[in-house]
Amino acid sequence: MMRVLFSTNAIDDRVRRTLVDTLYSQPASLAIGAACGILTSLVAAHQSRNGYITIAAIMLTAVALVRVGMGLMLPRVVDNRTRMLELLYELGAFSYAILIGVIAALTVLVDAPHEAQLLMVSNAIGYGVAISARNAGRPAIAIGQMVLTLIPICLALLKRGDVALITLAFSIFLLLPAMTSVTLNVFRVLRNSIAAAETSARLAERMQVLARTDVVTGLLNRAGLNHHLVERLMALPPDRKLALCWMDLDRFKEVNDTLGHQTGDRLLSQVGERLCKLAPEGASVGRFGGDEFIVAFEAQDRREIEEIGLRIREAINRPMRVDGGRLEITGSMGIAVLPDDGQDIETLMQGADLALYHAKVNGRNQVSFFDPSMTRDLVRRKEIEAELRLALQRNELSIYFQPIVDLETGRIRSFEALVRWFHPEKGELRPDEFIPVAEECGAIITLGNWITAQAAKAAAQWPEDVTIAVNLSPLQIKAPGAALGILAALRDAGLPPHRLELEITETVLLDHSQNTENFMAELGAAGGRFALDDFGTGYSSLGYLHKYPFGKIKVDRSFVSGVNVGKKSDAIIRAVSGMGQTLGMSIVAEGLETIEQVEAVREAGCTLGQGYYFSRAVPDYVAAMLLSQERYSLKPQRLAS
Repeated sequence: MMRVLFSTNAIDDRVRRTLVDTLYSQPASLAIGAACGILTSLVAAHQSRNGYITIAAIMLTAVALVRVGMGLMLPRVVDNRTRMLELLYELGAFSYAILIGVIAALTVLVDAPHEAQLLMVSNAIGYGVAISARNAGRPAIAIGQMVLTLIPICLALLKRGDVALITLAFSIFLLLPAMTSVTLNVFRVLRNSIAAAETSARLAERMQVLARTDVVTGLLNRAGLNHHLVERLMALPPDRKLALCWMDLDRFKEVNDTLGHQTGDRLLSQVGERLCKLAPEGASVGRFGGDEFIVAFEAQDRREIEEIGLRIREAINRPMRVDGGRLEITGSMGIAVLPDDGQDIETLMQGADLALYHAKVNGRNQVSFFDPSMTRDLVRRKEIEAELRLALQRNELSIYFQPIVDLETGRIRSFEALVRWFHPEKGELRPDEFIPVAEECGAIITLGNWITAQAAKAAAQWPEDVTIAVNLSPLQIKAPGAALGILAALRDAGLPPHRLELEITETVLLDHSQNTENFMAELGAAGGRFALDDFGTGYSSLGYLHKYPFGKIKVDRSFVSGVNVGKKSDAIIRAVSGMGQTLGMSIVAEGLETIEQVEAVREAGCTLGQGYYFSRAVPDYVAAMLLSQERYSLKPQRLAS
């Protein structure tokens, strides 16, 4: 019992405030008890005509009124001070208890009228018994009140010496251990219930945290982000903006594919750490899913938002150490601003997602702000994506051929196959409109295989010394069975592999993919040829020429007919041409439009030329006609307009 009364263990300390609150939780019962005590003591004083009883009754009345006032006011005045509330309650409770016990004892000792004795003794016993249950939340107080109330009555009854009164005193005395047991049992139930509720609340809070936390990075997950963003919106000051930056890691899938998902997870964790360090104070930082992250923060204007966005992107672009290795990865970011781009979180997220989409489409590793025109562009792309899948079935796509001419003899050495889309309603769609869409939605593999098959069928009808060049998409190269598909198309068309020239851009080689190496090795072994397209516009590396079986280099048109053509571009062309001669490679100059450009690149050492000066891309029957007519003219000239 003593342990329960005076325990100070951790659980008791945590639930003590709750139990103390129960003392003040029912001021009405306190007021009713006070009214009964005042009424009975005053009646007893009046009937007994005893000065001591009268003084005690007046004191009890004062204490009762003070207690009622304290019960109503103290919880509001003494906030979060558990010990103070308990001490003040103890003072009032013990004073009231001893006064009502003393008044009852005095009525017995002075032999007041039997009615007064019965009134006070029964009221005191009822009070002592009732208080042991009401204040069981603090058993020391409850038992103390009961003892202070009942012991004076027992002593008075014993002093009178009457057998009946002694028996009554003994009976009242037995109430003490009985009601003490009841009090302690009630306290244990309260204590265990409160402790269990507290544990459940902690577990619920922990589960809520876990439900809103990403297990890989420790950041907010999608549910946590939604919760935080709604809270930020509700608390956003009228003169501030809420920026939502949606970031996506470029080519993260290749990290998982080549190094494994565990390395990918550690990379994501490092990205999360950098975002937390760079994000403004109070920002919401979370992983939306996969390799997508969101940073939401308040700002004064767009300039501040842009500076923060660029800072985050630059930090992500810095090399990272993962498992002892050095990883370089870039990130694309889309930004939407509230209230400029929307009035609610859903609209804001849609805007940021669209801006991210445009950042990736426009070359990745960029920061793009949302613009209403992006919505129109997305609708346009979705239309193209849906119609592109049906275009092949409807025969809306055609293959055109642009000649590649020998600059010395003027003869056509090859044709580059170029796809054209003639939509029945929208008219001709440019390749730069639908090719990126085909790459994004995965239709480029089907489209690329179809282009290769159609080009091979046309080339099979040409002279054997004329080759066909086909551009390959990175996705097409990496697709399973890509080489087998191309070889099957050549067999179906009856075209020898050595007459097919596959043009590959430098960006394909940046990934150092084993699939790319296997693809080139398999086709090269069968006799296929390769050309390095758009040389000079990307991460040009002589290592590519050494590692891969390229037989031709195509100098990008920007060095021939671009706005920056001059001495530097001429020197670059001469350097590439000299290298090509040394390595036994053909050098193709793209974008030739004038005779002056033709003569310039020929003098610089280029062996082949391609451009509008010779011919635009033409249908297969015109290409066949050009081949039949070229024997009549061996000088570089316009072949078709």
